[in-house]
Amino acid sequence: MGQGATPAGAGALSPKIRAVTNASLPSPLPGTRRPIRDLPDELISQIAAGEVVERPASVVRELVDNALDAGARQVTVRLMAGGVRLILVEDDGLGIPREELPVALRRHATSKIASLQDLEAVGTMGFRGEALAAINSIADMSLLSRTMDTEHAWQLDGRTGELTPAARNRGTSVEVRELFYATPARRKFLKTDATELAHCIEAVRRHALVRPDVGFAIWHEGKLVEQWRACSGASAHEQRLADVLGSDFVAQSVAVQYESTARRADGQPAVRVWGRAGIPDAARSRADQQFAYVNGRFVRDKVLTHAARSAYEDVLHGHRQPVYALYIEMDPARVDVNVHPTKIEVRFRDSREVHQAVRYATEDALAPPRAALAAQADALSPEISPLPATEIIKEKLAFAQQGWSQPPINLSANQGGRVADFEATWPARSAPSSPAPAANLEAAPSAAADSLPAWPLGRAIAQLQGIYVLAENAQGLVIVDMHAAHERIVYERLKSQLDTATARIASQPLLIPATFAASPQEVATAEACAETLGTLGLEITAFSPRTLAVRAVPTSLALGDAVELARSVLAELAQMDSSSVVQRAHNELLSTMACHGAVRANRRLNLDEMNALLRQMEATERSDQCNHGRPTWRQISIKELDGLFMRGR
Repeated sequence: MGQGATPAGAGALSPKIRAVTNASLPSPLPGTRRPIRDLPDELISQIAAGEVVERPASVVRELVDNALDAGARQVTVRLMAGGVRLILVEDDGLGIPREELPVALRRHATSKIASLQDLEAVGTMGFRGEALAAINSIADMSLLSRTMDTEHAWQLDGRTGELTPAARNRGTSVEVRELFYATPARRKFLKTDATELAHCIEAVRRHALVRPDVGFAIWHEGKLVEQWRACSGASAHEQRLADVLGSDFVAQSVAVQYESTARRADGQPAVRVWGRAGIPDAARSRADQQFAYVNGRFVRDKVLTHAARSAYEDVLHGHRQPVYALYIEMDPARVDVNVHPTKIEVRFRDSREVHQAVRYATEDALAPPRAALAAQADALSPEISPLPATEIIKEKLAFAQQGWSQPPINLSANQGGRVADFEATWPARSAPSSPAPAANLEAAPSAAADSLPAWPLGRAIAQLQGIYVLAENAQGLVIVDMHAAHERIVYERLKSQLDTATARIASQPLLIPATFAASPQEVATAEACAETLGTLGLEITAFSPRTLAVRAVPTSLALGDAVELARSVLAELAQMDSSSVVQRAHNELLSTMACHGAVRANRRLNLDEMNALLRQMEATERSDQCNHGRPTWRQISIKELDGLFMRGR
């Protein structure tokens, strides 16, 4: 063959090879005039593939989307080299007819939508019609499918377009080999096989969490690495959550159920939120267990993330990240899923409505004290026999001011500013405050067991170092952080007062104003924020150019240190925008007020006072954590105590 001869078959080079060859041509110099022309279809598909396919996990996500849209009940993913060498997704869905197989690989060819109205109310996982074309442009791809009414399957070679008969049950198999072979530069950006495999598993896991009725299996290098069997029944979602995220996730989370009052035209709620939200104790250092779904589609959305985080804002400690799996259902026409080719971003028509729904749903789920929920669960257990109701009576408990080492802080709102009475349930045979005589020690255990009240946090038995309250319940020993628990009680009461129709905390005038030497900044803040201070139940006025007078304080904090409270609130206000402080940061201010109004460490309490604190904790929302997210109580079971002393060994 001559030097300038053209090799036989050179004109039959595939578009992919031509694209690779052309990619090596030098770019034109800046300022060089080149004609405007249409891009080749193959190049257009490769450009689109850069958005749709970032790594093997992107291919897995797109193919599993298609399988679910086809009505699959079992999806199997087979991988080699983390998905770089091979991705094979098999399903038992409806299949693709022979005549539609070549069309499936064309750009913007889809069965999901046909009009603008369909696009504005997408109800399927896929709809853009570009994933298969994009994948086919950067990999060696084939389709194998069979419908119910055909005798055998048909296989389509994505490179040549050749159709051949094949054997298969009903459903579709999509095989993708040598990902990014046509764009080798993209392949260099991939991580190790183990990393890419982890991303592929995560992509399937996200589908598995929302479709418990579908079974999923993942194979890698011929070995089964993950499998989640299909579930059915009322508890299917909880079972799938336990299978995918672990039983600890279900055990350490609470159910979320919320429906907005607004209704759609079909009578359904405008927004419905359900799922499970992890308790604050289950928070993690990373946000790797936060799953949010909109109409069955996993999404990453700032509105949803912020709404969920704001629901945890005063029950999480530090920078811990909550865990949750939340499912939002709404009218498809009110959410735009056509924001990004990966379909992982959405845009809401009314983002405020969705934000409030997610926040209120999560807050309501986290609000009930977990001690009561645990007691209800234990009551259903055959190992624990709750006391009959006839053994529990109601008594009035009063704080005796003489029993305090210093004036006590109210545990209940009281307009008169005096120590309040409390409603509490007590057993008919309450234990004496003083130690039992030695002669009665033998009968003490059985008597104590018989008189154990059916209270979640039990009955107070002692105070440790003036910091912790020790209580006994049916499960064993309860240890309560006295200051943290009371801080939450005061905080929730202040919030409830501020949320009333008047949006003002009830205040109580001081008989003798408390004066203190103030800095110029404190005086200026008091004058500029007088209205905000009044909303918070404080009246602080200038007594002289360098002296401020506290003339009224919140009723719940009437017996606290008025000067210390005033200084703390003024310091907070000085760092905030006073014009919007109540709307933007009133919880932070109330938290500061509650911290200064809560009972302090080294305050000696008698048994009645300790029991009143426990009863208030059981009736106060979010009382399991203080305002700063620290736990307020811990349970030590009898089994754990027995283990400490090696009983039964």
